[in-house]
Amino acid sequence: MADMMKKVPVREQDPKVRAANFEEVCLGYNEEEAVAEAERCLNCKNPKCVTGCPVSIDIPGFISEIKEKNFEKAYEVLSLSTSLPAVCGRVCPQESQCEGKCIRGIAGEAVSIGKLERFAADWAKSQGIGPKKPEKTNGHKAAVIGSGPAGLTCAGELAKMGYEVTIFEALHKAGGVLSYGIPQFRLPKDTVVDPEVQNVISLGVEIKTNMIAGRSVTVDELFDDGFEAVFIGSGAGLPMFMGIPGENANGVFSANEYLTRVNLMKAYRDDYDTPVIRGKKVVVVGGGNVAMDAARTALRLGAETYIVYRRSEKELPARAEEVEHAKEEGINFRLLTNPVEILQDENGWVSGIRVIRMELGEPDASGRRRPVEVPGSEFEIEADTVIMALGTTPNPMISESTPGLEINRKKCIVTDEATGRTSREGVFAGGDAATGSATVILAMGAGKAAAAAMDEYIRNKNQA
Repeated sequence: MADMMKKVPVREQDPKVRAANFEEVCLGYNEEEAVAEAERCLNCKNPKCVTGCPVSIDIPGFISEIKEKNFEKAYEVLSLSTSLPAVCGRVCPQESQCEGKCIRGIAGEAVSIGKLERFAADWAKSQGIGPKKPEKTNGHKAAVIGSGPAGLTCAGELAKMGYEVTIFEALHKAGGVLSYGIPQFRLPKDTVVDPEVQNVISLGVEIKTNMIAGRSVTVDELFDDGFEAVFIGSGAGLPMFMGIPGENANGVFSANEYLTRVNLMKAYRDDYDTPVIRGKKVVVVGGGNVAMDAARTALRLGAETYIVYRRSEKELPARAEEVEHAKEEGINFRLLTNPVEILQDENGWVSGIRVIRMELGEPDASGRRRPVEVPGSEFEIEADTVIMALGTTPNPMISESTPGLEINRKKCIVTDEATGRTSREGVFAGGDAATGSATVILAMGAGKAAAAAMDEYIRNKNQA
């Protein structure tokens, strides 16, 4: 009999093999493995895992269906709460959310909720099963700006309620950060992202690409066109930099640009003529999931890669799984280290990076111990490419073109967290546009909450 206290291991590509390709790292569960893992669920009467999920999936419900081999029913249960189960099963930080609350995890290992969600979604796709379109619309129109996780979720939820929903996307391809930000080896585009987007479209949602909100169309113009409420889920696409000497050298990228070139513009493929520097020695500055994505991408493009982060491994904000995968693949970590200058050759190209050692002092406002420079500890790391993965802020184009829309000092749209309501009547917002860069699932949670609030707003307005 299997050890019920331990997870059923998930199959993965060998680190030495996957470090040289862009195929998906995690291979997921097969039917037998999924059923065995589902049997570990205690089916708690008071499931803490559900409270840990930002979109409140009925986790015991879909897992119990997998246990009984009712895979189609498991997908139906998931579809009631989430529009992107195949995505969530791959990129959500389950260890700090649903799995972090799992009662099984108190004395043993938590149930692999994310891997089971992925299994159910992948199984449904393999059988040609998608979400069910509502039988009729309610005659009301809602607009969504941005087709990332927040926008897709909001649109999907509204469509299920019967609304005629149109998404306005600035890029030529839908998906937002799912398409341009997260690498192929973590989130395949053709087999995961594109089908999930199509599932949202199948609910009756229209997606208009190459539509830059604030330029191609404004919020006011959307209201003039008959939309009764607008959701802004435009993400946070402006990269942050350190402001250190040499940061404008040739060979310095923001992680946002670098990953967009590789993912959306497919620079990793030899049959695409996409300009991107394939450095031989690459330094990535930062410690979040985006930093791991950039470093592991550079490695796959042939570079010796370093991650420079000013705190210790304990404080790394990236998912533990992503850090472990990066280590297995051969990424070099330079922790408690902070850049002070990017070095250049006589032609203005990156030749290295000067860093200083750090030590952890007293806790700062975030509760984490503040990194403090160690005097006289500077040293250099040879590099021909530097990627800054320090976070992003929202593009102000929408807020500047929308009178009455309040923003904070970080250029984020000010909202009521529970509903996504903004200072402008009929306008709602969520995801990175309201919070700054965060996780996919938190953006989805915001999109779902805003959809419920938009429905209430439109119904109350029409009853008045």
